[in-house]
Amino acid sequence: MGKPTGFMEFTRELPAKRSVAERVQDYKEYILSFTEEKLNQQAARCMNCGVPFCHNGCPLGNVIPEFNDAVYDGNWEDAYSILISTNNFPEFTGRICPAPCESACVLGINQPPITIEEIEKHIIEIAFDKNFVQPRKPAIKTGKKVAVIGSGPAGLAAAAQLNYAGHTVTVFERDEAPGGLLRYGIPDFKLEKWVIDRRIKIMEEEGINFKLNANVGVNISINDLLREFNAIVLAGGSTTPRDLKVPGRELKGVHFAMQFLKQQNKRVAKKDPLANAHIESNIYATDIFATGKNVVVIGGGDTGSDCVGTSNRQKAASVTQFELLPKPPETRTSNMPWPTYPMILKTTTSHEEGVQRKWAVATKEFIGDEKGNLKALKIVDLEWKYTDDGRPAEFVEIAGSERELPCELALLAMGFLHPQKNGLLDELEIELDERGNVKASDKQYQTNISKIFTAGDMRRGQSLVVWAISEGRECARKVDEYLNSGVSVLERKDATVITA
Repeated sequence: MGKPTGFMEFTRELPAKRSVAERVQDYKEYILSFTEEKLNQQAARCMNCGVPFCHNGCPLGNVIPEFNDAVYDGNWEDAYSILISTNNFPEFTGRICPAPCESACVLGINQPPITIEEIEKHIIEIAFDKNFVQPRKPAIKTGKKVAVIGSGPAGLAAAAQLNYAGHTVTVFERDEAPGGLLRYGIPDFKLEKWVIDRRIKIMEEEGINFKLNANVGVNISINDLLREFNAIVLAGGSTTPRDLKVPGRELKGVHFAMQFLKQQNKRVAKKDPLANAHIESNIYATDIFATGKNVVVIGGGDTGSDCVGTSNRQKAASVTQFELLPKPPETRTSNMPWPTYPMILKTTTSHEEGVQRKWAVATKEFIGDEKGNLKALKIVDLEWKYTDDGRPAEFVEIAGSERELPCELALLAMGFLHPQKNGLLDELEIELDERGNVKASDKQYQTNISKIFTAGDMRRGQSLVVWAISEGRECARKVDEYLNSGVSVLERKDATVITA
């Protein structure tokens, strides 16, 4: 490595953040950049470890020690080339990935791990600044046509890879702009949308065609696509939210988290927040605001955290976040050995901005006023029983703990069940697995209809953006094999790609 003793000389540091008082006034990204000196020091911490477990920790298999070495030496073009060889969109993962690679970092055994995610983000942003990022066009066109349905991270990755292989790719997106979860699920304070637009522009220059407001199975005929395209990739995501069916669920003021987040993202983009609301299941046309309200977010994951940050920016009177599970430990336990991804307490920047967090709490009832508006929640504390290896297994309600909590806006952030079935999937009669996802093997990504493949959350269920990109890349390789009688040019990195 560039500095073999770096891990002994420098400790882990993260870039500064804008102050809470400042950042809750807008929807701009809040993490600042490293200085050149700090970036060099953080890259220097990467050890010359015998087995770099970070490779396995990353779903994309990013070649992390090598790009860290290039960053330490200031070889930005090499760092960019190494990074982009495995990751189509490091500007996304460098901002919103939970960094499982860092959990697997060898240095993390007895020191804070390398700041891999931040180094990744700096590499791609410096590459854009230095004009290293250019459209990569295929040297040879195959004449084969592929339709990609869905423009989230899995669909975009599949489209990019199939285009590099020389196929003509058209992406169909049912909303008014591409990006899927990246655009409509992730708040701007974590991922500003110019970052997506910049990448889409490059993909269009590479020859990928985007068709917007194109809801396949509704205003676009799937039969037409089956006739016109040699292969189809389903990458529509897992969009059916998990509901909380307790008394009072129908009250005004109880909403799914993604309704709330998507509306605000559209407002930030100066778009109609209710446009296309009818295309999604369980969505109805009503403006949702946290302003001046007691907000309760039900669900302790990243989507719930995003609701907390958005509620604070909308000037909620109070924000409370519930989690059904008990409070996780702050450090690894014996059931979470290195290099596994640890289920430990996560405090996000949204939490730093103001929230009351409550664990082991269940919502029993939504309570309304005489006009049908939500006014309170009836909740109860839980006592969990654990398995022999320390995992929460089952719970009982604690007698006498039932109480009411004032609440005018409840946001359900309890995850997603499976893809939306009505329309496209029902019309195709696609085979589904036992969880309701599109059925396809891990190795082939092919459905029961030979020319139709699937990737991302639509296949594996709700997961991470980095997994979606990995799925899109692997699915593209299998589609390419199918179109080329079992041989994929994507087996060799960028074998058919030239830089425009």
